[in-house]
Amino acid sequence: MTRRNFLRDPSGSSAVEFAVVGPVFLMLVIGMMYGCLMIFSTASLHYAVEEGARCASIRTTVCTDSASTISYTQTAYNGPDAPTFTYATPACGHAVTGTTTFNFNMAVQSWSVPLSATACYP
Repeated sequence: MTRRNFLRDPSGSSAVEFAVVGPVFLMLVIGMMYGCLMIFSTASLHYAVEEGARCASIRTTVCTDSASTISYTQTAYNGPDAPTFTYATPACGHAVTGTTTFNFNMAVQSWSVPLSATACYP
């Protein structure tokens, strides 16, 4: 095969196009999945601290002290990592704060995103 015929031959062009577009598309799909998981864990963290603060205010037989309130809050969280919860009684009522770090682990690079939520229930 001569050089001129080799450059005009279309066989193999699909493999080259996939080699260029495939990794970008795969990273985009995986990044979207991690983004959705981060949004879910943020929503779950907000729900857990709200439930913990509400339990400390209303369900005083279940959440009798700081340790039981934190334990109740941990059971309400359904995210991927185990966050750290704290309980306090400021002027607004009963406050629960939760913090965690969400890690984006891509093949090329890794990012850590801090997540936090606070709820105060009178």
